[in-house]
Amino acid sequence: MDVADLGLPVDVPSTALFTDQYELTMLQAALKGGTAERRSVFEVFTRRLPHGRRYGVVAGTGRVLDAVENFRFDERVLAFLRERAIVDEETLKWLAGYRFSGDIWGYPEGEVYFPGSPILRVEGSFAECVLLETVILSILNHDSAIAAAASRMASAAAGRPLIEMGARRTHELAAVAASRAAYVGGFATTSDLAAGFRYGIPTVGTSAHAFTLLHDRERDAFQAQVESLGRGTTLLVDTYDVAEAVRTAVEVAGPELGAVRIDSGDLLLVAHRVRQQLDELGATGTKIVVTSDLDEYAIASLAAAPVDAYGVGTQLVTGSGHPTCSMVYKLVARADSADPAAPMVPVAKKSTGGKVSVGGRKWAARRLDRDGIAEAEVLGTGPVPDELAGQQLLVRLIEDGEVVAREPLDVPRDRHIAARAALPLSATQLSRGEPVLPTEYAQGLSGS
Repeated sequence: MDVADLGLPVDVPSTALFTDQYELTMLQAALKGGTAERRSVFEVFTRRLPHGRRYGVVAGTGRVLDAVENFRFDERVLAFLRERAIVDEETLKWLAGYRFSGDIWGYPEGEVYFPGSPILRVEGSFAECVLLETVILSILNHDSAIAAAASRMASAAAGRPLIEMGARRTHELAAVAASRAAYVGGFATTSDLAAGFRYGIPTVGTSAHAFTLLHDRERDAFQAQVESLGRGTTLLVDTYDVAEAVRTAVEVAGPELGAVRIDSGDLLLVAHRVRQQLDELGATGTKIVVTSDLDEYAIASLAAAPVDAYGVGTQLVTGSGHPTCSMVYKLVARADSADPAAPMVPVAKKSTGGKVSVGGRKWAARRLDRDGIAEAEVLGTGPVPDELAGQQLLVRLIEDGEVVAREPLDVPRDRHIAARAALPLSATQLSRGEPVLPTEYAQGLSGS
């Protein structure tokens, strides 16, 4: 994949500097200490969901695969590290030949997760795995937060289409990633052309208030837009007087007018008035699109309104109040020597303050009740119980350094719809609550 396809500036040769300095200094120390080649297992998980959330959504997996594949230390990157004296020459020589050659397993993109879920498992030498921590967490924390917000909004919309339009409310590269994550979470379209170009997401867009203000009369603006884009276009009707604008819009476009957009005011009240007016004017097929700083709660409050689609920006690209998932990347097992045949030893952080981890290379399965509805997230080490063998969640994403699980973006989008539908009904409630599934630890594990 070309660097441009990752959304990187053209003068950035790889993803290798999307990292923290201490990962390189740890590498240097491990090389000197003889531990760099010890086989290791790192896991990505979160200790808790954002306050009040009932499930999380895995998103960004496809971007992680691209980032790992493009994690290369070329001459420009090595020169930077040398000039800053960040690591020594022995380490620079090692980095020059870096290629991840291990295995990565993970929850498939679009799947839901819960506290403790091993969302991603990275296996290889300590040296090659430790370097990937920051770039993996950066992608998964951001994209999963957006997808979780999108999923809640999609539930609240109850089948009405959602338009992602948050590009002007976040960093230009984050906007592309946010659009992708929103699509996985259930949004139908985006206004961001870079996201459409890079990921094939359907794009939409017509006009802003500036276009109306450009013209001497609102009628002239509507006429120009209809002549250019056709009667099926969406006309923005709240620049001046909404009732007058709706009347003018139907006069200009006729009853075939595609839609009107409302971007301000009491949306519930205005939507009802606009629907009545459109019907009285014979534009019974004209749809109503609402925007204006919506979140899942505002969308839910409009459930009884005659609204056909929602456009969401700021609240979506900021995770609706939770812009990160607090995922961490922890070493959970390592060999007791550099010998390739050395046995693996579970390791875990045991410090106080609630930041402990659970050691061991884990499997994860979702136990279902007799009706096929999920009732628990079960984690363990060692053999998987027979009754859970068919419900395992982790799939192989990279094998011996080669990506083996790329998929079209519609696949994780459909997967998320199915995963959410298999949760208890309370999962879609917007009221604050505990995770909808408990996390259970088997084979002597204990979670915190």
